[in-house]
Amino acid sequence: MTSTATAPPETAPAPEPTAPARPARRHTPAWLVLPSLVLLVAALGYPVGWQVVTSFQHFGMMQQFGQPPEWVGLSNYATLVTDPELWVIVGRSIAFCIVCALSTVAIGLGLALLMGAVTRAGRLVLQVALLLAWAMPVVASMTVWTWIVNWRNGLLNWALERVGVDAQGHNWLVEPLSFLVVAAVIVVWMSVPFVALSIYAGLTQLSPEVLEAAEIDGAGGWKRLRHIILPLVAPVISIVLLLQLIWDLRVFTQIKLLQDAGGVANETHLLGTFIYQLGTGAGDFGMASAVSIVMLLLTVAISWYYVRSLMKEES
Repeated sequence: MTSTATAPPETAPAPEPTAPARPARRHTPAWLVLPSLVLLVAALGYPVGWQVVTSFQHFGMMQQFGQPPEWVGLSNYATLVTDPELWVIVGRSIAFCIVCALSTVAIGLGLALLMGAVTRAGRLVLQVALLLAWAMPVVASMTVWTWIVNWRNGLLNWALERVGVDAQGHNWLVEPLSFLVVAAVIVVWMSVPFVALSIYAGLTQLSPEVLEAAEIDGAGGWKRLRHIILPLVAPVISIVLLLQLIWDLRVFTQIKLLQDAGGVANETHLLGTFIYQLGTGAGDFGMASAVSIVMLLLTVAISWYYVRSLMKEES
């Protein structure tokens, strides 16, 4: 009787050892943002902190000769709250920034749509003109504008006389309303290039197929603009509107130079020039700092809605 030998069963190869999984670095984005945050706090933290501390102090004649300022607590803010002139200036500044921002965005949107409709040569000319206007230094452009509205030999009065309007010797800067109208025109003129180019950049990202499909379905130009183009570029418009509200609320150079050219300062102050007058004219840095903090709070309040909307869209 023969016995048959059986082969041992084949064993599966041992699995190769795997490298331990690396822990997820959830804090890496925070570490990457930290250097920029430190630089931002270092650049802005000290000035803002100095403004806050100074707003609780009083600066008078003795402080001009080296005496430490007097700590008055909330006295500066109490004076501001009960000062009717401040609220007039606040209302004037808010109305000015809203009118300028809305006008800038409306004109910029129109120019952006125009750039998308004209030929390549026309678009190039328009873009170069906008860039030249945007690149012009503020003081240099204000020199031209003050000559245009000059009541003696200004271009505006000369042109009005040529069309039959009696504008000989009319001073456009002496009346508060006409002063603010001139200032608004200048501010809008300086801000339109940024808005127009930004919105046009958003328009270039729209899908041509979507617009062609809407046109095939019978949607006219107004319907395409209202129901397709504007909703798609709404995030860009919201951002530029927010920036314009912030910039126009703290406008200073244009108002100050127009006041020096013939405007009545006490009747045409906005928050920026009012702070400047308190700090340099009256020499009360404590009161000027308190108004600066009020201006900061207004800026946050105006931009809070838009910032909150953008954060909801991102989430």
